[in-house]
Amino acid sequence: MNIQVRAAESADIPRIAPLFDDYRQFYGQASDPALASAFLTERLAGGESVVLMAEDGNGDALGFTQLYPSFSSVGACRIWILNDLYVKSSARGSGIGKRLLDAAKSYARASGARRLDLSTARTNPAQRLYEANGYIKDDEFLHYSLMVG
Repeated sequence: MNIQVRAAESADIPRIAPLFDDYRQFYGQASDPALASAFLTERLAGGESVVLMAEDGNGDALGFTQLYPSFSSVGACRIWILNDLYVKSSARGSGIGKRLLDAAKSYARASGARRLDLSTARTNPAQRLYEANGYIKDDEFLHYSLMVG
């Protein structure tokens, strides 16, 4: 299978938004294609995230990962948050997830970052993929969230 991974542009949103909507549904959200498209449009237009997409030779989007910039005060360095990783069900098991993780790592290195961070549901089977690609489960720090809106 001829797969290319590249940074998405605004013109790619109509192809990525359905995958983003599927991703949100995986995490228990109701399907909302308009919201998925608007969210991605806002992030890319504002330079607030980087979306790396995997596509086949026909230009069909097969998966994506979305990275958000951040910093570590303790490390005094740039980091990236690998916030989203999704491969459409019909393309799973073909190495696309690994290709997206590799592209994210390359992008982070090229930007001068020292680290990629991610969090995932305890039930997400992609944990095996993350660990097989060098991600280390954090048993030292707790993660907290506060809903403010």
